[in-house]
Amino acid sequence: MKEIFAEGGKLASRLKGFEPRAGQLQMAEAVADILQTGDERTDGRAALLLVEAETGIGKTLAYLVPALLSGQRIVVSTATINLQDQILKKEVPLLEDVLEMDIPALCVKGRQNYLCHYRWFQHRSTPQTSFVDNKDEKRIEEWLGKTESGDRAELSWLPDRSPLWPKISAQSNQCLGGDCPESTLCFVNRLRKHAGSARLLIVNHHLFFSDLALRQAGYGEILPRYQSVVFDEAHHLENVATNFFGKHFSHYQLLDLIGDIERQVETDLSPSERDHLLGYARGLKQRLDLFVALFPAKRGRYPLEPLLDTVSGWRETFENLVKGLEELGERCLKLGSHGEIWNLFADRAGVLEKDLLHIAGPREAGIGHFIHWYERRERTVSLSATPLRVAEELENCLYNSVQSCIMTSATLTTGGDFKYMRERLGIDNSSKTLCLHSPFDYKERTLLYVPEQGFPEAAAAGYNDALCDRIYKLLTISRGRALVLFTSFRAMDMVAEFLADRLPYPVLVQGTASRHALLDQFRETTDSVLLAVASFWEGVDISGDSLSCVVIDKLPFEVPSDPVIQARMKAIEEDGGKPFFQFQIPRAILALRQGVGRLMRAGTDRGVIAIMDIRLYSKGYGRIFRAGLPPSPVVRDLEEVAKFFAVK
Repeated sequence: MKEIFAEGGKLASRLKGFEPRAGQLQMAEAVADILQTGDERTDGRAALLLVEAETGIGKTLAYLVPALLSGQRIVVSTATINLQDQILKKEVPLLEDVLEMDIPALCVKGRQNYLCHYRWFQHRSTPQTSFVDNKDEKRIEEWLGKTESGDRAELSWLPDRSPLWPKISAQSNQCLGGDCPESTLCFVNRLRKHAGSARLLIVNHHLFFSDLALRQAGYGEILPRYQSVVFDEAHHLENVATNFFGKHFSHYQLLDLIGDIERQVETDLSPSERDHLLGYARGLKQRLDLFVALFPAKRGRYPLEPLLDTVSGWRETFENLVKGLEELGERCLKLGSHGEIWNLFADRAGVLEKDLLHIAGPREAGIGHFIHWYERRERTVSLSATPLRVAEELENCLYNSVQSCIMTSATLTTGGDFKYMRERLGIDNSSKTLCLHSPFDYKERTLLYVPEQGFPEAAAAGYNDALCDRIYKLLTISRGRALVLFTSFRAMDMVAEFLADRLPYPVLVQGTASRHALLDQFRETTDSVLLAVASFWEGVDISGDSLSCVVIDKLPFEVPSDPVIQARMKAIEEDGGKPFFQFQIPRAILALRQGVGRLMRAGTDRGVIAIMDIRLYSKGYGRIFRAGLPPSPVVRDLEEVAKFFAVK
């Protein structure tokens, strides 16, 4: 590793401006060691390594180099498409040059990202579309004559929510497999062949856990066999695993199945068969409407149990829908002689029936492994059964199926240790950890501003007015050039309205344009201000003057009324723990550290972190939050901020 990462090493000779970093070398050596340890283990359990590598360490190269030199087939799983693209298009070509080796690397996405020839030809041949002059379809027809991958990412002009793409994409529950007449053209089949010869597979967390869930259920696999896995942006793992190890049933899933059946009958069935099945489908839609009507109109996420005990007619309406799904499956199965697609329809109906029963059906008292809840949106309802803990699932499906598992992120520790992450992911104390602090000079190049004592606390009367006024003053001092992060859309909209006629700088607001467009405008317009929530707390990588100030409205505690959060807190309490300190605070610390990390993206950056929540000092738990923040000098006076920005 030293030959590659040290001063005068291979990276320095090939990469202009490369600066050797002790932390990067240390991480590369730790990754190399854990890959070798996993290769030599005979107990059947993965060798595990957790690495917190703060901004500026260069963690991507630090795990890619030892991974490629290990000789193993490695999966690198990320949370964002941006990082996937960076690895494939930037890091891999660089390392092919540095390591003087060919690197068979492949980015694998979910099936829904690829066009399905069979569904495309079906769509084009249906009477409803064959006579319609559709510009999008004509452009796709032209694209199909040129594309090698069939990946919709090549269709930059196709809207994110295009109603056309779901009708022609390669959904797993509609794949005919070996019976498909277009299997020789299939983009997914081509991808699988390439994946079989790749040494480095780049995926996202959702695809990785989808593959694990399929293997666990005995439905095959998406990815070829691999020896080890590296999770980058690993702080997302619990949430992603929670989704894939749970069960889900939605109003739209059943409507989608009925819609596919209605389209298929036009080409496959005789008039009498068609009328009979369409009549039944209409009846099933009515049963679904009655079921959805049982749920209160108030939007949000709520526990399911109280609803089952209070809603009149629940049992009868639920059982009618379950029986309807069962009969739909049987009817489709009887039509199997018309083509394999009818067996797939039967399978989809069976899965929906099974999941609905698992989530909302009768169950034995005392079984608490799952959290049962529902979400009401404007026009639809979805039901879910979410595992209370994912540690056991990860043990069975992940840690016992690979040689080595590396988890890395800029934020894995809370309060200075890995205890929270270990507990949530089921990682015992024998596993190795490494914490690498940022090499950036926070003490000389940054300030941390927290309002003075007497500024209203987040829940106090007068906080909103004080927040608006103080953010305005900060942005005036910073001359715009700020990313302002909020914990709610309500707070963002309030501040946006306040600033609209007061601030002499462009004010960009999340939701007024796409994320990509907003970030481009923010980057290119040096004095602009970007107001945002949620996803903008991470993944924003803008260095230079355009981002000279990060403002955070309050400590990002999650809403405790969320049924999953509620249930997990209750479980900790029942075990004798303290959910506020063991669950809520660590999660808020990780989110806060991600937001704060948007400021320093390069060693030459300079700026102010402003956290508008005096609980950092007025509450005892504030010191736990402060322990996770960069070593920036703390100021509580706007004059100090003005002096900082006055220095060129």
